[in-house]
Order: sequence, then C-alpha cells, then structure tokens
Amino acid sequence: MTLHPGKLFRAAAPVAALAALLSAALTCGRANAGAHEAVTLPAPAVDVAPPAKPGKETVVFAGGCFWGVQAVFQHVKGVTEATSGYAGGAADTATYPQVSTGATGHAESVRVTFDPARVTFGQLLKVFFSVAHDPTELNHQGADEGTQYRSAVFFTSPDQKRVTDAYVAQLDRAKVFPDRIVTQVVPLPAFYPAEAYHQDYAAHHPDEPYIMFNDAPKVTHLRQLFPDLYRGN
Repeated sequence: MTLHPGKLFRAAAPVAALAALLSAALTCGRANAGAHEAVTLPAPAVDVAPPAKPGKETVVFAGGCFWGVQAVFQHVKGVTEATSGYAGGAADTATYPQVSTGATGHAESVRVTFDPARVTFGQLLKVFFSVAHDPTELNHQGADEGTQYRSAVFFTSPDQKRVTDAYVAQLDRAKVFPDRIVTQVVPLPAFYPAEAYHQDYAAHHPDEPYIMFNDAPKVTHLRQLFPDLYRGN
C-alpha cells in the first residue's frame, strides 16, 4: 500500500501537525525518485479527423497519481474538463482508502472531456505518453507502487481504441523509449469521481513538495514541448 503523505494529511485532519511534518520529510525524497522526464515523440501516424463543428468527447487516462495527470490536461487547449477519479473497479470500492490498498481493481484516473474540433484524440495521446507519465513502467510510477498506479487508456469509442493501438505500435517500432510500452488499452466500464479534496489538487497546493518535484515539472514540459497546445491558467 502506497499513500501519498499529502493525501494522508487531508484524509486525517486530527493529526494535521504530525502529517505536515511527514509531508515535508517524506515527499521530497519520494518525489525526486519519481519525477518523470518528458520525451519528444512523433505525431501519431493514425488519428481521428477533426469534425467540422464543435463537439464533446471523453476518454479516461491512468498514469500514476491523478494529481499530476489532471494538472497536465487542465492546461491543454481544447480540453474542457479534467476530473480525478477511479476506473477499472466496482462502485462500492471507489474510495481513496480502498483504492490505495491496490486490491480493488481501480486505477487512479483522470476523465478528460475535450472538443475534437480543437484538439484531436491523437494529440491528447501524444501529451499523455510524452509528459503526463512514463508508459513503460508496469504497475507503478516512480516511487508510487501498486496496480492503482498502472498506465491505461480507458477508451470510449472504437476510434479511440484504433488510434491508441496504432500509436503504441508506432512508438514501440520507433524505439523512442528504452523499454516497451505497457499501457493497458481497455474499454471504460465506469468512472467514479474522486473525493473533493483530490480535485484540482496541484492548483490548490502548488507549494507541497510532492507537487513541486513531481507534478509541476510535467506542466512545465507541456508548455515547452507543446507550445501550440499549452493553455495558461
């Protein structure tokens, strides 16, 4: 079981003073160990053509702690909403304490709602694989270990599956990563929004060590590698 000290702090308010000390003492080392380095990737050779009119689609991405994944996609033009939550398990176990055991089948995930006329699904995949997480790490991201931190694309349409499968194969053939991609590509059974204190966490707590060392750099990499897609606050 892996529990972010920052999350523990908010889940256990009666021991706030002790948790604050733990947060300062523990997250720095763990964050340094888990910081993800961005990778410059080719554009997807297969994508969905933008529609002529604005619309709305959703996809759910899982790639480690949902704080950082949410922060990244909240800064992508064309994304209208990014919500932290749980996917891959049942409704009655979709709570942070239960998901953190790694025994519920859930992954910490982010539901991304986007306008395909403004940003294509392929562009979102490129961001996901490049700056949001490391898709070659199996059942962990950095020091966050467990199946709840696995890499996954929970698709909501046949086109999303087709484009994702093609892009994974393209990247593996190009050997842009030192190891093969282990991202699961599976249909979305259901999505359960996380507790309120997890929403917009990186934006509300920018000075927490975990956010500073682990998640803020992802947003910086997004701005550097995707200037045409980056949206400020």
